[in-house]
Amino acid sequence: MMSFFPLLLVGILFPAVQAKQLTKCALSHELNDLAGYRDITLPEWLCIIFHISGYDTQAIVKNSDHKEYGLFQINDKDFCDSSTTVQSRNICDISCDKLLDDDLTDDIMCVKKILDIKGIDYWLAHKPLCSDKLEQWYCEAQ
Repeated sequence: MMSFFPLLLVGILFPAVQAKQLTKCALSHELNDLAGYRDITLPEWLCIIFHISGYDTQAIVKNSDHKEYGLFQINDKDFCDSSTTVQSRNICDISCDKLLDDDLTDDIMCVKKILDIKGIDYWLAHKPLCSDKLEQWYCEAQ
């Protein structure tokens, strides 16, 4: 029983990092700077993010030659730097790990760069799932 106390103390002092699971309305509030950029509406973003990451800030998807990180599933092949992809272009000039935290400021800056370069079609969920019939993606609490 004596060994339980140090373990409890460590658990209190160094809490486990957990993914922030956002709700539609909370995310809607955090994406204000992105709403309307390149004519993409907030409901479109909420739909896209739901389908690609489930509103999970720490979502990582492994593909054959790269990984995608965070709410927006930004890839380490072109847009962020990871230890697993040797020759990332790192266009957003950011560590992929920064895309997994709860501060969306740098994520949004990177998303704007992606929109400027690739457009909304970078997010494959947009056209088939999030380009029309968006009523369900409006936040009632706005």
